[in-house]
Amino acid sequence: MKKLLFGLFLLFSFGLQAADREVIFLWSQGVPESNGITEPETIKNDRVSNVSVPSMTFYPADSVKNTGVTILIIPGGGYAMEAAAHEGSQFGEWLSGLGINAFVLKYRLPNKHAFIPLKDAQQAMRIIRSRAVEWKLNPAKIGVSGFSAGGHLASTLGTHFDLGTPISPVAPSKVKKPVQPAPLSSYSCRPDFMILFYPVVSMQESVTHGGSRENLLGPGYKKDSVNYYSNELQVTKDTPPTLFFLSDDDRTVPPQNSLDFYAALKKYKIPAALYLFPEGSHGWGFHETFRYHEIWKNLYIDWLKERNIL
Repeated sequence: MKKLLFGLFLLFSFGLQAADREVIFLWSQGVPESNGITEPETIKNDRVSNVSVPSMTFYPADSVKNTGVTILIIPGGGYAMEAAAHEGSQFGEWLSGLGINAFVLKYRLPNKHAFIPLKDAQQAMRIIRSRAVEWKLNPAKIGVSGFSAGGHLASTLGTHFDLGTPISPVAPSKVKKPVQPAPLSSYSCRPDFMILFYPVVSMQESVTHGGSRENLLGPGYKKDSVNYYSNELQVTKDTPPTLFFLSDDDRTVPPQNSLDFYAALKKYKIPAALYLFPEGSHGWGFHETFRYHEIWKNLYIDWLKERNIL
Protein backbone atom coordinates (compact mmCIF):
# COMPACT_ATOMS: atom_id res chain seq x y z
CA MET A 1 0.00 0.00 0.00
CA LYS A 2 2.82 2.42 0.85
CA LYS A 3 4.40 1.75 -2.57
CA LEU A 4 1.09 2.42 -4.30
CA LEU A 5 0.52 5.69 -2.46
CA PHE A 6 4.09 6.78 -3.18
CA GLY A 7 3.61 6.02 -6.85
CA LEU A 8 0.35 7.98 -6.94
CA PHE A 9 2.04 10.94 -5.28
CA LEU A 10 4.73 10.97 -7.94
CA LEU A 11 2.08 10.59 -10.61
CA PHE A 12 0.48 13.85 -9.57
CA SER A 13 3.86 15.51 -9.20
CA PHE A 14 4.75 15.07 -12.88
CA GLY A 15 3.51 18.58 -13.76
CA LEU A 16 6.03 19.82 -11.17
CA GLN A 17 4.85 23.39 -10.67
CA ALA A 18 1.09 23.47 -11.01
CA ALA A 19 -1.02 22.02 -8.24
CA ASP A 20 -4.21 23.04 -10.03
CA ARG A 21 -3.43 21.16 -13.25
CA GLU A 22 -5.81 18.36 -14.13
CA VAL A 23 -4.08 14.98 -14.24
CA ILE A 24 -5.84 12.34 -16.32
CA PHE A 25 -5.16 8.66 -15.72
CA LEU A 26 -4.97 6.87 -19.06
CA TRP A 27 -6.38 3.58 -17.83
CA SER A 28 -9.14 4.29 -15.32
CA GLN A 29 -9.69 0.57 -14.70
CA GLY A 30 -5.99 -0.06 -14.15
CA VAL A 31 -3.17 -0.57 -16.64
CA PRO A 32 -4.02 -3.43 -19.03
CA GLU A 33 -0.61 -5.08 -18.73
CA SER A 34 2.58 -4.66 -16.73
CA ASN A 35 5.80 -3.34 -18.19
CA GLY A 36 7.67 -5.40 -15.62
CA ILE A 37 8.97 -2.41 -13.63
CA THR A 38 8.51 -3.07 -9.92
CA GLU A 39 10.59 -0.25 -8.42
CA PRO A 40 8.72 2.89 -7.29
CA GLU A 41 8.79 5.98 -9.46
CA THR A 42 11.58 8.41 -8.71
CA ILE A 43 12.13 12.03 -9.72
CA LYS A 44 15.66 13.42 -9.87
CA ASN A 45 16.66 16.64 -11.61
CA ASP A 46 13.19 16.80 -13.21
CA ARG A 47 13.68 13.34 -14.71
CA VAL A 48 11.10 10.69 -13.90
CA SER A 49 12.20 7.05 -13.83
CA ASN A 50 10.43 3.72 -13.32
CA VAL A 51 7.15 4.89 -14.85
CA SER A 52 4.58 2.11 -14.77
CA VAL A 53 1.33 4.09 -14.22
CA PRO A 54 0.69 6.41 -17.18
CA SER A 55 -1.14 9.72 -17.13
CA MET A 56 -1.21 13.11 -18.82
CA THR A 57 -1.28 16.59 -17.33
CA PHE A 58 -3.55 19.18 -18.95
CA TYR A 59 -2.34 22.73 -19.63
CA PRO A 60 -5.51 24.41 -20.92
CA ALA A 61 -5.29 27.43 -23.16
CA ASP A 62 -6.15 30.79 -21.69
CA SER A 63 -9.95 31.02 -22.02
CA VAL A 64 -9.74 34.34 -23.88
CA LYS A 65 -7.04 33.15 -26.30
CA ASN A 66 -8.21 29.55 -26.78
CA THR A 67 -7.74 28.58 -30.44
CA GLY A 68 -8.98 25.02 -29.96
CA VAL A 69 -5.63 23.73 -31.21
CA THR A 70 -4.20 20.98 -29.01
CA ILE A 71 -0.77 19.34 -28.77
CA LEU A 72 0.14 16.14 -26.95
CA ILE A 73 3.70 16.62 -25.66
CA ILE A 74 5.93 13.56 -25.29
CA PRO A 75 9.19 14.07 -23.35
CA GLY A 76 12.28 12.10 -24.22
CA GLY A 77 14.82 10.23 -22.16
CA GLY A 78 16.09 7.25 -24.14
CA TYR A 79 13.05 5.17 -23.13
CA ALA A 80 14.83 4.91 -19.73
CA MET A 81 13.33 8.00 -18.04
CA GLU A 82 11.30 11.07 -19.03
CA ALA A 83 12.50 14.69 -19.05
CA ALA A 84 9.46 16.18 -17.33
CA ALA A 85 10.41 19.87 -17.34
CA HIS A 86 12.38 21.20 -20.33
CA GLU A 87 10.69 18.70 -22.68
CA GLY A 88 7.37 18.68 -20.85
CA SER A 89 5.84 21.14 -18.41
CA GLN A 90 7.76 24.16 -19.71
CA PHE A 91 6.35 23.53 -23.19
CA GLY A 92 2.88 23.09 -21.73
CA GLU A 93 3.07 26.45 -19.98
CA TRP A 94 4.35 28.21 -23.10
CA LEU A 95 1.73 26.76 -25.42
CA SER A 96 -1.18 27.40 -23.07
CA GLY A 97 -0.17 31.07 -22.88
CA LEU A 98 -0.39 31.25 -26.68
CA GLY A 99 -3.94 29.88 -26.75
CA ILE A 100 -2.86 26.31 -27.55
CA ASN A 101 -4.06 23.51 -25.29
CA ALA A 102 -1.33 21.12 -24.21
CA PHE A 103 -1.20 17.72 -22.57
CA VAL A 104 2.11 16.42 -21.23
CA LEU A 105 2.19 12.65 -21.50
CA LYS A 106 3.73 10.44 -18.85
CA TYR A 107 3.93 7.11 -20.67
CA ARG A 108 4.91 3.74 -19.29
CA LEU A 109 8.56 3.08 -19.98
CA PRO A 110 8.87 0.04 -22.24
CA ASN A 111 11.41 -2.00 -20.28
CA LYS A 112 11.78 -4.02 -23.50
CA HIS A 113 8.00 -4.26 -24.06
CA ALA A 114 7.97 -2.26 -27.28
CA PHE A 115 4.20 -1.99 -27.74
CA ILE A 116 3.47 -0.44 -24.34
CA PRO A 117 4.49 3.24 -24.89
CA LEU A 118 2.58 3.32 -28.20
CA LYS A 119 -0.49 1.87 -26.52
CA ASP A 120 -0.37 4.69 -23.95
CA ALA A 121 0.09 7.39 -26.62
CA GLN A 122 -2.84 6.02 -28.63
CA GLN A 123 -5.01 5.94 -25.52
CA ALA A 124 -4.08 9.53 -24.72
CA MET A 125 -5.12 10.70 -28.19
CA ARG A 126 -8.45 8.89 -27.91
CA ILE A 127 -9.16 10.43 -24.51
CA ILE A 128 -8.36 13.92 -25.79
CA ARG A 129 -10.70 13.55 -28.76
CA SER A 130 -13.44 11.98 -26.66
CA ARG A 131 -13.48 14.99 -24.33
CA ALA A 132 -12.96 17.69 -26.96
CA VAL A 133 -16.35 19.33 -26.34
CA GLU A 134 -15.84 19.36 -22.58
CA TRP A 135 -12.36 20.85 -22.88
CA LYS A 136 -13.26 23.23 -25.76
CA LEU A 137 -10.84 21.62 -28.22
CA ASN A 138 -11.03 21.34 -31.99
CA PRO A 139 -11.01 17.55 -32.60
CA ALA A 140 -9.60 18.10 -36.10
CA LYS A 141 -6.58 20.06 -34.83
CA ILE A 142 -4.93 17.72 -32.34
CA GLY A 143 -1.22 17.17 -32.92
CA VAL A 144 1.73 15.59 -31.21
CA SER A 145 5.16 16.96 -30.35
CA GLY A 146 7.99 14.71 -29.20
CA PHE A 147 11.62 15.00 -28.18
CA SER A 148 14.44 12.50 -28.80
CA ALA A 149 13.02 9.09 -27.78
CA GLY A 150 9.74 10.93 -27.20
CA GLY A 151 10.09 11.96 -30.83
CA HIS A 152 10.31 8.29 -31.71
CA LEU A 153 7.11 7.63 -29.79
CA ALA A 154 5.43 10.63 -31.46
CA SER A 155 6.49 9.49 -34.93
CA THR A 156 5.39 5.95 -34.08
CA LEU A 157 1.98 7.35 -33.18
CA GLY A 158 1.94 9.20 -36.51
CA THR A 159 2.73 6.06 -38.52
CA HIS A 160 0.97 3.35 -36.46
CA PHE A 161 -2.54 4.70 -35.90
CA ASP A 162 -6.12 3.73 -36.56
CA LEU A 163 -9.15 5.91 -37.17
CA GLY A 164 -11.27 4.23 -34.53
CA THR A 165 -13.63 1.30 -34.58
CA PRO A 166 -17.00 2.17 -36.18
CA ILE A 167 -19.94 2.06 -33.80
CA SER A 168 -22.56 -0.53 -34.68
CA PRO A 169 -25.96 1.05 -35.40
CA VAL A 170 -28.58 0.58 -32.69
CA ALA A 171 -32.06 -0.47 -33.68
CA PRO A 172 -34.67 2.23 -32.94
CA SER A 173 -36.72 1.73 -29.79
CA LYS A 174 -39.92 3.30 -28.52
CA VAL A 175 -38.48 3.29 -25.03
CA LYS A 176 -36.30 6.29 -24.34
CA LYS A 177 -32.98 5.26 -22.93
CA PRO A 178 -30.09 7.37 -21.64
CA VAL A 179 -27.57 8.17 -24.35
CA GLN A 180 -24.45 6.12 -23.76
CA PRO A 181 -21.09 7.74 -24.48
CA ALA A 182 -19.20 6.33 -27.43
CA PRO A 183 -16.46 3.88 -26.43
CA LEU A 184 -12.91 5.23 -26.56
CA SER A 185 -12.07 2.66 -29.21
CA SER A 186 -14.38 4.48 -31.62
CA TYR A 187 -12.17 7.60 -31.61
CA SER A 188 -9.24 8.08 -33.96
CA CYS A 189 -5.74 8.07 -32.46
CA ARG A 190 -4.20 9.68 -35.55
CA PRO A 191 -2.46 13.00 -34.81
CA ASP A 192 -3.40 15.76 -37.25
CA PHE A 193 0.20 17.03 -37.33
CA MET A 194 3.58 16.27 -35.78
CA ILE A 195 6.36 18.50 -34.45
CA LEU A 196 9.53 16.55 -33.71
CA PHE A 197 12.63 17.79 -31.88
CA TYR A 198 15.91 15.93 -32.58
CA PRO A 199 13.90 12.70 -32.78
CA VAL A 200 14.95 9.12 -32.80
CA VAL A 201 13.04 7.81 -35.82
CA SER A 202 14.79 4.67 -36.92
CA MET A 203 15.76 1.44 -35.18
CA GLN A 204 18.26 0.62 -37.96
CA GLU A 205 21.81 -0.04 -36.75
CA SER A 206 23.48 2.71 -38.76
CA VAL A 207 21.34 5.64 -37.57
CA THR A 208 19.44 4.77 -34.39
CA HIS A 209 20.22 5.76 -30.82
CA GLY A 210 21.52 2.58 -29.26
CA GLY A 211 20.12 3.14 -25.78
CA SER A 212 16.63 3.87 -27.05
CA ARG A 213 16.65 0.75 -29.20
CA GLU A 214 17.92 -1.42 -26.37
CA ASN A 215 15.30 -0.12 -23.93
CA LEU A 216 12.48 -0.40 -26.46
CA LEU A 217 13.22 -3.67 -28.24
CA GLY A 218 15.47 -5.48 -25.81
CA PRO A 219 18.41 -7.67 -26.86
CA GLY A 220 18.32 -9.66 -30.04
CA TYR A 221 16.78 -7.04 -32.32
CA LYS A 222 14.51 -9.20 -34.42
CA LYS A 223 14.44 -7.85 -37.95
CA ASP A 224 10.65 -7.59 -38.06
CA SER A 225 10.60 -5.50 -34.86
CA VAL A 226 13.48 -3.32 -36.05
CA ASN A 227 11.64 -2.58 -39.30
CA TYR A 228 8.25 -2.12 -37.62
CA TYR A 229 9.61 0.54 -35.28
CA SER A 230 11.77 2.19 -37.95
CA ASN A 231 9.19 4.83 -38.70
CA GLU A 232 10.82 6.06 -41.89
CA LEU A 233 9.76 2.68 -43.31
CA GLN A 234 6.16 3.05 -42.11
CA VAL A 235 5.20 6.31 -43.84
CA THR A 236 2.06 6.23 -45.99
CA LYS A 237 -0.02 8.83 -47.78
CA ASP A 238 -1.97 9.28 -44.53
CA THR A 239 1.01 10.17 -42.34
CA PRO A 240 0.44 13.67 -40.88
CA PRO A 241 2.32 16.82 -41.94
CA THR A 242 5.50 17.14 -39.92
CA LEU A 243 7.87 19.84 -38.66
CA PHE A 244 11.41 18.96 -37.55
CA PHE A 245 13.91 20.80 -35.35
CA LEU A 246 17.43 19.41 -34.92
CA SER A 247 21.10 20.32 -34.61
CA ASP A 248 23.84 19.55 -37.09
CA ASP A 249 26.30 18.73 -34.29
CA ASP A 250 24.02 16.24 -32.54
CA ARG A 251 26.23 13.26 -31.68
CA THR A 252 23.58 11.48 -29.62
CA VAL A 253 20.82 11.05 -32.19
CA PRO A 254 22.16 11.43 -35.74
CA PRO A 255 20.27 14.02 -37.82
CA GLN A 256 19.98 11.29 -40.46
CA ASN A 257 16.96 10.01 -38.50
CA SER A 258 15.02 13.14 -39.41
CA LEU A 259 16.44 13.39 -42.93
CA ASP A 260 15.30 9.86 -43.77
CA PHE A 261 11.85 10.48 -42.34
CA TYR A 262 11.60 13.77 -44.22
CA ALA A 263 12.55 12.01 -47.48
CA ALA A 264 9.89 9.36 -46.88
CA LEU A 265 7.27 12.06 -46.30
CA LYS A 266 8.21 13.84 -49.52
CA LYS A 267 7.90 10.57 -51.44
CA TYR A 268 4.19 10.80 -50.64
CA LYS A 269 4.11 14.60 -51.07
CA ILE A 270 3.21 15.12 -47.44
CA PRO A 271 3.84 18.71 -46.29
CA ALA A 272 6.96 18.90 -44.14
CA ALA A 273 9.56 21.42 -43.01
CA LEU A 274 12.96 20.75 -41.48
CA TYR A 275 15.14 23.24 -39.61
CA LEU A 276 18.71 22.09 -39.02
CA PHE A 277 20.52 24.47 -36.70
CA PRO A 278 24.33 24.58 -37.06
CA GLU A 279 24.93 23.89 -33.37
CA GLY A 280 23.11 22.97 -30.19
CA SER A 281 24.01 19.31 -29.74
CA HIS A 282 21.21 17.20 -28.27
CA GLY A 283 18.39 17.68 -25.78
CA TRP A 284 18.08 21.48 -25.64
CA GLY A 285 14.29 21.46 -25.43
CA PHE A 286 13.02 24.63 -23.79
CA HIS A 287 16.40 25.70 -22.41
CA GLU A 288 16.74 29.44 -23.01
CA THR A 289 20.51 29.01 -23.16
CA PHE A 290 20.07 27.37 -26.56
CA ARG A 291 21.36 29.94 -29.03
CA TYR A 292 18.36 29.62 -31.34
CA HIS A 293 15.69 29.55 -28.62
CA GLU A 294 13.66 32.52 -29.87
CA ILE A 295 14.16 31.55 -33.51
CA TRP A 296 12.73 28.05 -33.17
CA LYS A 297 9.75 29.37 -31.21
CA ASN A 298 8.89 31.78 -34.02
CA LEU A 299 9.35 29.06 -36.64
CA TYR A 300 7.11 26.73 -34.60
CA ILE A 301 4.25 29.22 -34.55
CA ASP A 302 4.79 30.31 -38.16
CA TRP A 303 4.52 26.70 -39.36
CA LEU A 304 1.25 26.19 -37.50
CA LYS A 305 -0.10 29.33 -39.16
CA GLU A 306 1.16 28.35 -42.61
CA ARG A 307 -0.60 25.00 -42.26
CA ASN A 308 -3.82 26.83 -41.22
CA ILE A 309 -3.70 25.04 -37.89
CA LEU A 310 -3.55 28.35 -36.03
